[in-house]
Amino acid sequence: MTEQKNELIRHSAADLAAKLASREVTAVEVTQAHLDRIADVDGQVNAFLHVNSEEALAVAAEVDAARATGGSAAEELHALAGVPIAVKDLIVTIGQPTTAGSKILEGWHSPYDATVVKKLRAAKMPILGKTNLDEFAMGSSTEHSAYGPTRNPWDLDRIPGGSGGGSAAAVAAFEAPLALGTDTGGSIRQPGAVTGTVGVKPTYGAVSRYGAIAMASSLDQIGPVSRTVLDSALLQEVIGGHDPFDSTSLTDPFNDLVAAARVGNVAGMKIGIVKELHGEGYQAGVENRFNESLQLLKDAGAEIVEVSCPNLKYALGAYYLIMPSEVSSNLAKFDGVRFGMRVLPKDGPMTIERVMGATRAAGFGEEVKRRIILGTYALSAGYYDAYYGSAQKVRTLIQRDFDAAFAKADVLISPTAPTTAFKLGEKLDDPLAMYLNDVATIPANLAGIPGLSLPGGLADEDGLPVGIQLLAPARQDARLYRVGAVLESMLEEKWGGPMLAQAPELSSASTTAGGSN
Repeated sequence: MTEQKNELIRHSAADLAAKLASREVTAVEVTQAHLDRIADVDGQVNAFLHVNSEEALAVAAEVDAARATGGSAAEELHALAGVPIAVKDLIVTIGQPTTAGSKILEGWHSPYDATVVKKLRAAKMPILGKTNLDEFAMGSSTEHSAYGPTRNPWDLDRIPGGSGGGSAAAVAAFEAPLALGTDTGGSIRQPGAVTGTVGVKPTYGAVSRYGAIAMASSLDQIGPVSRTVLDSALLQEVIGGHDPFDSTSLTDPFNDLVAAARVGNVAGMKIGIVKELHGEGYQAGVENRFNESLQLLKDAGAEIVEVSCPNLKYALGAYYLIMPSEVSSNLAKFDGVRFGMRVLPKDGPMTIERVMGATRAAGFGEEVKRRIILGTYALSAGYYDAYYGSAQKVRTLIQRDFDAAFAKADVLISPTAPTTAFKLGEKLDDPLAMYLNDVATIPANLAGIPGLSLPGGLADEDGLPVGIQLLAPARQDARLYRVGAVLESMLEEKWGGPMLAQAPELSSASTTAGGSN
C-alpha cells in the first residue's frame, strides 16, 4: 500500500469528510484505499463476509462527479458523502448477500434495503461490504459464525468481541472508518471495548430496526461503530430518526448529537459510578483504567457520585430468559419453506414438520440451537409465568433503578467489559463464562437507555484495550457524546494519541478477504 493510501485509511471519518469537501482527495481514492486495505489484511482478520467493491467505487465516483460539477449538486451532498462504511451482515441490503452469519441463509439476497441502509445510500456513503458476526448475533466473541471466527487486530489469537466483532475489527484494522452494528446485550459496546474502538447503542427506538434480522425484538438496536466519539455522533445523525416502517421507532426529535460532541466541557455535570458494575470479578487492569478515567473527569470539573442499582445483580439472569424467548419466536420463520436453505429428510414421509426439522438441524449452529431450546422451554405452558413473566418483572425493577440513579447523576459510568479480549477458543466450552462478558452492557438493553463505549487505555497485565462505558437516560444520547468526547480527548492526551495508534501493525498479505462469499 502506498504511503498516501496508508495515511488515508488512518484518518477519522470527520477528517475524511473535510478533505473530501475541500477536494483535497477524491471519494474514489478514499474508497479504493480501504478496499486495498481489506485485500491486504482481511485474510488474517476475517472481518468481512462480502466485499462490495464495484458498487462502492460507483457511488464514490458519483460523489466526485457531483463535487466536480459544483453548484447545487455539490451543495446537496451530505457532509459524509464519499466516506466509506461497512455494514454488519445482520442488516439486509439489496445487491449483496445477507447471511446473518448462518448457513441457513447462505447466499440469500434481500429484496429490500433496511431503513438505515437506505439512509446510507441517500447520504452517498460507499458501502464497502458486509461484516462477520456470531450467527444471528448470538455470542460474545464472533466465534459462532458459520463462516469462521473474526480475529482481534490487536492480537490475532484473541477474540474481537461479539456478536459484532466483524464491524469492530474492520474499524480497528483500518479497513473501514465507520461501520454499523447491532446491540442486543452489548454487541456494539463490548467489541468496541476489546478492539479499542468507539461503539454506541442509541436509545431504543432512536434508530429504525426495520431490515435488521430480529434476534430479540425488545432488545435489539442498530448503532454506530467508529474510531472517535465525534464520528459516532455524525453517523447516528445519518441513520437516526422516525421510521413509519418500525412500530417501535420514536417520533420525537433528538438534540444535536454532533454539537454535543463538540461542546468540550463537562464542568458541573454529575457522573455516577454504578456500585454494582465494577470491583469484584473485574480484571485489575480494567479497574485501574476505570479509576483513572474517573479522576480525569473530576479534573475536568465533573462531580463524581456513587449510585446503586441493586437489581442489576439479576440483569444477566433476566436477560438470558427474555432474549432466548424472543429468539425462539423470531427464528421460527426459518423453516426451510419460505426462504433460505432447504434440507429434505433422507428417508420416511416428506412432511413439512420433517423438512423443517432437517433444515433447522443442518442450518443452525450450536449456540442458536441452545438459545432456541432455552426460549421454547421458558415460554412453554406451565413455565411462562415462572420464567419469562418473572424476568419481565425484574426488567421493570431495573428500569426503576436507573430512573432513581439518573435522579442523582446526569450520566452513569462503568467499565464496558470485566476483562480484556480473551483467547480464541478459551470459553467455547463454557457458555456461562462467555455470557458473563456482557454483565455490564446488558442492563442498558433491558432498560432501553443509550450506552457508549470508548477506549480507556491499555490494561497493565496484557497491553490490550480497556473500554469505558457511559450510560444516559432514554432520549438523552447527546449527554453520552458530550461526556464521551471530553473523556476521549483527555485520555488521548494521557496516552499520547489515539488508542489505535498503539496497536501492532498488521502485515500485508496477498490473500483476499478471508470470508468473502
